Amino acid sequence: MARHPITRRTFLAVASAGAAALAAGRRACAGEPESPFRFAEQEGGRLLVTDAHRPVLVYNFGDQLAPGVPERYRRSCYCHPVPAPDGTVLTDDFPKDHYHHRGVFWAWPAMKARGKNVQTWHLEGIHQRHARWNSRTANSEAAVLDVSNDWALGDGERVGSERLLLTVHRASEMGRAIDFRLTFKAEGGPVELLGAKGKGYGGLCVRFAPRQDTVITADEGALKKDSDDKTFAWADLSARFAGAAGVAGAAVFVHPDNRWKPKGWTIRHYGFLGPSWPGMETYTLEPGAPVTLRYRVYVHRGSAEEAGVAKAYAAYASPVEATKGASE
Repeated sequence: MARHPITRRTFLAVASAGAAALAAGRRACAGEPESPFRFAEQEGGRLLVTDAHRPVLVYNFGDQLAPGVPERYRRSCYCHPVPAPDGTVLTDDFPKDHYHHRGVFWAWPAMKARGKNVQTWHLEGIHQRHARWNSRTANSEAAVLDVSNDWALGDGERVGSERLLLTVHRASEMGRAIDFRLTFKAEGGPVELLGAKGKGYGGLCVRFAPRQDTVITADEGALKKDSDDKTFAWADLSARFAGAAGVAGAAVFVHPDNRWKPKGWTIRHYGFLGPSWPGMETYTLEPGAPVTLRYRVYVHRGSAEEAGVAKAYAAYASPVEATKGASE
């Protein structure tokens, strides 16, 4: 049965009701403050995360399919909606120009497993399937979701797995950091990963909601054109989103300790940011040799400059140095 995508109005209404119902939840251990974060499972395979009654994101662990969209695009294991601290919904799901785009997601357009050409990008012959919750924890500073998913072929055979460690930090006046630690494993045989031919896209991706006055900025400055082959430490998209009073946006940071660096970024002014890995060179996952990729999505009010995105990246890349500099 088709499941209806969450609209901004429904998202905020359900979040408010769910958070209010949980406000009297369990207290933290004696002497420790109660966590402002809550997890609430919703109908349709969705997990809502809130911070002080405000929605942070929805993790879709169950299959989702929007009305009128072909069955082939049914999918799970991604984040949407993801709002800025002021409630502006930044991400899109099932956009008409690219039905396969889905909020904050991770997928590849060219994969090979058991001798079969498959892909999680257009959802052909392989799907990400929720396997189990490892833990859901929260304290006064952050909420952490630890979840394992399988890569399953059309006949159900498990050929790979992924583990997501998702850390949601408390929001500042301007922004909020959301960390993604993704570990991928081959199961029972090798799995080949490859980005799109001639473009390289594949890996972590963010698809943005409808908006106006889009500005994309990276560590080298404003980006006027779309690109595939440039490499950045971070990139940000800010704009006036539908239904919002002011400017908001989101940046993607690549952790400097990633052993596997992006081979370029996919930058699209229609609303897409993605640090591409492995790009246009095939990477073969071997059983017993996992790959871990680390990123931060920084959602914010205002422009990249107003939100201090460059400083936020510096704090992510060198937390000790950033803290020292702030205290001097």
